[in-house]
Amino acid sequence: MRIIICGAGEVGSQASEVLDGKGHSITMIDADASRLSKLEDRLDLSTLMGNCAHADVLMEAGADSADLIVAATDNDEVNLLAASIARRLGVHKTIARVHDHAYLEQESINYSRSLGIDRLICPEYLTAGAIAQSLRNPAALAVENFAGGQVEMQQFRTASGAKAIGQQLSDLPLPPGVRIAAISRGREVVIPDGSMRIEEKDVIFLVANADVFDTAHKLFVGKTFTRQKVVINGGTTLAEWVCHFLRGRNFSVRLFERDEAKAEELAAKLDWVTVLHGDPTDAAVFQEERIGEVDDFVSLLDDDEDNIIGAVLAKSRGVRQVISIVQRSHYLDLLYDIGVDRAFSPRVVASAEIEDALDDSSVRLLSSLERGVLDLWRVRPGDNSSLLGERLRTVKLTPNWSIVAIQRGQETAVPTADDSIESGDVVLVLGRSESEPELRKLFDAT
Repeated sequence: MRIIICGAGEVGSQASEVLDGKGHSITMIDADASRLSKLEDRLDLSTLMGNCAHADVLMEAGADSADLIVAATDNDEVNLLAASIARRLGVHKTIARVHDHAYLEQESINYSRSLGIDRLICPEYLTAGAIAQSLRNPAALAVENFAGGQVEMQQFRTASGAKAIGQQLSDLPLPPGVRIAAISRGREVVIPDGSMRIEEKDVIFLVANADVFDTAHKLFVGKTFTRQKVVINGGTTLAEWVCHFLRGRNFSVRLFERDEAKAEELAAKLDWVTVLHGDPTDAAVFQEERIGEVDDFVSLLDDDEDNIIGAVLAKSRGVRQVISIVQRSHYLDLLYDIGVDRAFSPRVVASAEIEDALDDSSVRLLSSLERGVLDLWRVRPGDNSSLLGERLRTVKLTPNWSIVAIQRGQETAVPTADDSIESGDVVLVLGRSESEPELRKLFDAT
């Protein structure tokens, strides 16, 4: 595949390394000759010095016959313009990196559609979402990536006295757009049908449209539950986004910011978060605020070294799970070696998003769940699949499979029993591990 990458900075360099390793033909455009020279020394790619927003530069890079352009400079407007021009010059697929999340919002205008860009990616926003979802469970992260926030998934244990205890699934007052994808009971994991009864201490895999998730969740956890306690180190933009992702969920969040004026500003903006002026890695503050008793410590400062030190100190002082962000991806393996539980790099997250945009495979494994017993798959049904056009209530999928979401165009939703899969849909399927051949046959996904 012929790929043009605009911008040899953090995201562009990471993307070029990943895509070069996949055997693609890459042309890198940048206005800085020294950046290009460093990449030429390490990778098998072509380079072109110039302004990627200029049509003549894009044409020289081969835009009239390229399969993909990734506009990943440090300037949002340059990226949007470069990707839009490249589309008109003949590039098959276009991706633009943006820093300002306002470009991703579609309330006033859909920028990607208006400019002819296939995908807009904001690494910092994606990283915040990944961090927030990891605080819940890996399955939630996989669903978030598939559905873009329109569908949610959580794995949790039923609470004593919850309304659902003792009831058959078919009798529960679940709103449309809700599915119990699986139930784990002791050593057994079941993809249930409507006749299964909920028992106390069952682990439920709940999938629901975002607007009805909380309503369904209450049936299984009741009115009393313990909030997950999270401390965030640093009042960065990324930290603000993490707070937004956690809003209204089962989280009690405290955010520490060293600058007093910034702390006051954040306190006014994030009224559901306890914002404190101080340094949580300071021994006195750590003890006074009893940070060692929290469930998660998330370090989101702008400096990699400060994040690493903060996370390691929190772990050494008793925090159950520590998470850190680093800009330089080569730090990631080091962090796990020194005790950090989870680490994220925006440039790596962005590269994964770019890879996903390139992936046209009919079947893709997104996540393995529940000790590897279940797998979450993204499937593109073939034209000869027996499921096409059939109402889901007429299709026998349990006990091996559960269709948990259907993506149709820009919309993704949990299907009802009366919905059907149509040609062109993309389907999220939960199924038993090591059953990919049967899955491919069922969906005619070759």
